[in-house]
Amino acid sequence: MTSPPKFLKIGKTSVGLIGLEPAMNKALASKMSVTEVGDFLFQAINTLNYVPPQAKENYKQALRNEYEQRQQGTEQSSDELEVKVFGTGCITCDKLEAQIFDILAKLGLAADIEKVFDLDDIWRHGVLTPPALKINGKIVCQGKMPTPVEIEQWLQE
Repeated sequence: MTSPPKFLKIGKTSVGLIGLEPAMNKALASKMSVTEVGDFLFQAINTLNYVPPQAKENYKQALRNEYEQRQQGTEQSSDELEVKVFGTGCITCDKLEAQIFDILAKLGLAADIEKVFDLDDIWRHGVLTPPALKINGKIVCQGKMPTPVEIEQWLQE
């Protein structure tokens, strides 16, 4: 059984990598040098994940950076967006989520996106009328479908 994916920032994109944790733990336990760890970790994740050939060096660099941070006892800082889409599973809520994905791709931004369906959870977040959108802890829209321009502005703020 493989471990769940660990998200790593490669360039401006967060990528889920299956098998990174066991490989990272093995590298840390054997105290590999930073120069050899890039190849070792890349080989470990390349067997379980698709890596575009042109991104090979970017992956290796991101893996080396993560290794160095773990050696120093720090995790990679997360300056990513946190986006929550609140809705009951209707077509409007699904369309809102799809728009967010499209706009994030267009802007080249990474975000942690969560969809909240349970009414109790929706109300606990202060949302009274779905569909609603919360970005980095702030409700930016509720009760209506925002325009793509509005979503783009909120994601860039």
